[in-house]
Amino acid sequence: MLSRRMFVAGAVVAGLGVRSGISYGLNASAATPLPVPQLIDPQANGGKLSLTISQGTHAFLPGKPVRSFGYSAPVLGPALRLRRGKTTEISVENRMDELTTVHWHGLLIPGAVDGGPHNVIRPGQRWTARLAIDQPEGTAWFHPHPHGATAAQVYSGLAGLLLIEDSSGESLGLPRRYGVDDLPLILQDRAFGEDGSPLYSPGPMGVMAGFRGDTFIVNGVSNPIARVPAGLVRLRLLNGANARFFELQFSDSRTFHVIASDGGYLPAPVPLQQLILAPGERYEVLVDFANGQRTTLLTGADRNVPMMGMMMGGAMPAEGGALVTFETDASLPVAATTLPKALVPVPAINRAKAVRTRQFFLNDMMMRGMMGGGMMGGRGAGPAMGINGRPFDMGRIDADVRKDTVELWQIGSHMMSHPFHVHGTQFQILSMNGQRPPAYMRGWKDTVIVAREAEILVPFSQPASADNAFMFHCHILEHEDAGMMGQYTCA
Repeated sequence: MLSRRMFVAGAVVAGLGVRSGISYGLNASAATPLPVPQLIDPQANGGKLSLTISQGTHAFLPGKPVRSFGYSAPVLGPALRLRRGKTTEISVENRMDELTTVHWHGLLIPGAVDGGPHNVIRPGQRWTARLAIDQPEGTAWFHPHPHGATAAQVYSGLAGLLLIEDSSGESLGLPRRYGVDDLPLILQDRAFGEDGSPLYSPGPMGVMAGFRGDTFIVNGVSNPIARVPAGLVRLRLLNGANARFFELQFSDSRTFHVIASDGGYLPAPVPLQQLILAPGERYEVLVDFANGQRTTLLTGADRNVPMMGMMMGGAMPAEGGALVTFETDASLPVAATTLPKALVPVPAINRAKAVRTRQFFLNDMMMRGMMGGGMMGGRGAGPAMGINGRPFDMGRIDADVRKDTVELWQIGSHMMSHPFHVHGTQFQILSMNGQRPPAYMRGWKDTVIVAREAEILVPFSQPASADNAFMFHCHILEHEDAGMMGQYTCA
């Protein structure tokens, strides 16, 4: 019933998004300059880097510094430049008072260093991962992945960017001046107390729908303003929110061009005026600011909220609003003015190469229990979320796949749409609700929006043992923590 009213069934497959006619203003005098995470190149230090997870002080809202957490930063973390063909050794120290992990979301690396729930870093301990990078240029990210605590730790401020480079961007003439015409935008939302502290208390409804705040945060602050050159600017968009789907468009409805998805460049730029970004997804877009006009990146309302949750008053606000405003700055030199006609070929995986078909159904068991008159998820009442009717179990392997093979995975859902993420691979979307995906989704992906059904072709190149298995799960973090996750080995 509810899946029919969710936006993805129509909007995503049709390539649509924000409803027309929305308009949100931004008081420029109250705006904060857009913070840009520090860019670190570990190769400048012999390929080694040390990160510390610790508490800091940060003002999400102007003039209200509060407690936060970050990776070698008061909040969030640096952007790490990883070069194809190079190995980076990253040592992470946990100075929090709870265990955590660091998952390298989007990297093609073995399960032993993937940073899933098996790779625990206890308080006061240090974990070292050697990351041998061999994948196309693109934008990935890193974040906590401890089972049962991922949502709260990401919400506390822990997230960082990974910029994978292989020199293809240089040959394409794309904007590459980080912080000038190459800007990362980490999109999140928060609920705040009067003192400016983030509030996180999902409760049963927050687990069912995913937890949403009523204030938008970009790179750790609200209502930022970015000054950009009057030419082409590259925006690296990351949905780092716990549950919110962002429906993006500019206040002047200008056209922008998608040039890359989760796993790298598309074959050619795809023109859009609206773009849906689910939790965990990344897209890179080119925006032309040559006309010098001020514009604001907006999000429409998140319609991926179950009607039941809204009727019962338990879902967090899901209205739209302003994310970040852009103003041109004549003092910034323009480096890129011409949109490339072609980017990087993405050879399609032949469906006939699939050695096996697997089916996974994402179960909203909590929601179905409530509709049947009972509350699932309470102590002794059964699991709240699961896949194929079973909640996540660290001791159970849900799939054994063969290395260097391709499989067809068919994923289904009910009640609401779920961003389905697979560790250790980049896949291709074959269909969404029986239709071919829109052009901007036809590159390499590690996260797919499942509204009723989706088919993906998944190649497996990285090893993973039962002790360090790869995860597959919903990237609505409350769903993941509640059990909508499985794991697979690869040998």
